[in-house]
Amino acid sequence: MQVTTDANAPWLIVGLGNPGPEYAGNRHNVGFMVADLLAERVGGRFKRAGKAQAQVVEGRIGPPGPANRRVILAKPMSFMNLSGGPVNALREFFKVPLAHVVAVHDELDIDFGALRLKLGGGDNGHNGLKSMTKAMGAEYHRVRFGIGRPPGRMQVADFVLKDFSSAERKELDYFVDRAADAVECLVIEGLERAQGTYNS
Repeated sequence: MQVTTDANAPWLIVGLGNPGPEYAGNRHNVGFMVADLLAERVGGRFKRAGKAQAQVVEGRIGPPGPANRRVILAKPMSFMNLSGGPVNALREFFKVPLAHVVAVHDELDIDFGALRLKLGGGDNGHNGLKSMTKAMGAEYHRVRFGIGRPPGRMQVADFVLKDFSSAERKELDYFVDRAADAVECLVIEGLERAQGTYNS
């Protein structure tokens, strides 16, 4: 489904996660990890955004010229299940069309490290997406970062709030880097090109 918007409108790229050092390495925080890397790439540091319950970095990605895009990188500082309020406040403040919002989040139904990009759809039980959709509708982009299913009888809530395993951590930087590349491709070249290159 193609949504037409002003090509010059800014993009809001939201890494989903939970605030606080105790959550930093959790599977549920992979969205924050990707947002941190993108902030490094644009040469910015996250700062509290006015009254919004979020940290943001403003910058530009893409080559000079028409493909250059203004982006606002954001990490909601509410907990995951309350992400929608801060994200929608930022969207309204920066005048970002819904189709220029990108949520980067962990995805249980995809193998560790694999990516899927899409526009719209359900939340698949993900509380961050559920909150965003409730606040502003579902027609935003998602970059879904696979974390796989919990082993044995481990509860999903316990699994997502655990750190990546030592074996996963050996590859994590590579996969986070690839997810950041996918976000940049989506914003600069569009969903179809990004899906063709990064969906795995």
